Amino acid sequence: MVAHSSAEAGYRAMASTCCEIIWLPALLKDFGLPNLALVTLYCDNQVALHISANPVFHEKTKHIEVDCHYIQDQLTANKIQPAYVSNHEQLADIFTKSLPVFQHQYLLSMLGVCRSFQHSS
Repeated sequence: MVAHSSAEAGYRAMASTCCEIIWLPALLKDFGLPNLALVTLYCDNQVALHISANPVFHEKTKHIEVDCHYIQDQLTANKIQPAYVSNHEQLADIFTKSLPVFQHQYLLSMLGVCRSFQHSS
């Protein structure tokens, strides 16, 4: 499947992650753990976040299939809470991109791999 825009790609990624977020607490419940609280779903695409919060379809969503709007049902059911994460704070980048040393060390500290990182001005 090919995304027609970065917003669509971001929204599809949110929908896929949302499915995993809903499945994991159900699995944990099967292991005897109590129900988990509302889960925050971070996204670095502000348009995708806007689409998830706005159930009114408009021109920007014309290429997104109906099954991708599963995320809106989970929002309504209070199972997830989408939130913006800036590109600078995107932890996945350490696994997927070549980063400057400063950014790499910062993300390592956020993951708890090394001591807390001091920002030098």
